[in-house]
Amino acid sequence: MRSIFIGICASLFFAVTFVLNRSMELSGGNWLWSASLRYYFMIPFLLAIVIWRKNLKALFIEMKKHPYQWMIWSFIGFGLFYAPLCFSSAYGPGWLIAGTWQITIISGSLLVPLFNEVVQTSDGPIKIRGKIPVKGLSMSLIIILGVFCMQLDQGQQISLKDALLVVIPVIIASFAYPLGNRKMMQICEGRLDAFQRVLGMTIASLPFWIILSCYALVTDGFPSINQTTQSLIVALSSGVIATVLFFKATDLVKDNISQLAAVEATQSMELLFALIGEIVFLHTAIPSILSLFGIFLVIIGMILHSYVSRSKDVVINKKVNV
Repeated sequence: MRSIFIGICASLFFAVTFVLNRSMELSGGNWLWSASLRYYFMIPFLLAIVIWRKNLKALFIEMKKHPYQWMIWSFIGFGLFYAPLCFSSAYGPGWLIAGTWQITIISGSLLVPLFNEVVQTSDGPIKIRGKIPVKGLSMSLIIILGVFCMQLDQGQQISLKDALLVVIPVIIASFAYPLGNRKMMQICEGRLDAFQRVLGMTIASLPFWIILSCYALVTDGFPSINQTTQSLIVALSSGVIATVLFFKATDLVKDNISQLAAVEATQSMELLFALIGEIVFLHTAIPSILSLFGIFLVIIGMILHSYVSRSKDVVINKKVNV
């Protein structure tokens, strides 16, 4: 339950991304700067934390062991995650992006067969190939139904082209983020904490952000002070606090695929927090009754998803003990 709570806290800070990215887009900011500035600003914060914890040397030693894997999976986990989200903000409001992002609940479950799950037996821990958590996935469909209800009446205000330019990039991001995160956990094998891993992935993904920012500089010039300030807030809130909280939550259950999927399901709360943020700061209309019903479904779906995942763990443990 602790991992679930941390995951919900992470979703609160992640929601800042959707609100401020949309705010920057509405004020004329370039999405390329919104994407790259976040990761530039993340480095000094994370670097200070890791140095204070005296873990910087251990991080560099670990990165030297598998430099290419760090670059590849960091590009996937951070680059193919955040750049598409920023791109989509140019074509749709934050609530639509946050709503579409909930597909990551299903994406995370579908990635399960790509990883091994550690099971404790009388002969010690053994690794078995993970299986798609069908029951948990069925609960995720309730969450998706809730998301659909929340977007049904508002989605009619957006053209098909803009809708696709929102949906397709976000779907790509929904698979890239859990895939990159899980692969890096697999490579590190518990030798690095959440702060070290986020800093390492940020550093390893820098070549991608440098390319994006150089292109933005040539085509659009320097970012405005307003966009720079908001990117700094996103970096601190979503890039540092939320990412570290989320990675901490996944670290707590990294050897249990079912619980890992449950933690990832907590990110559905981003939709609620993003919607509230847009109402308060961007003056979005108050949700309709249908949207409120969707919110109810999302919350119920999360509870059921967590319950089903935990029930499965109890059954597995009983079988192992016998």
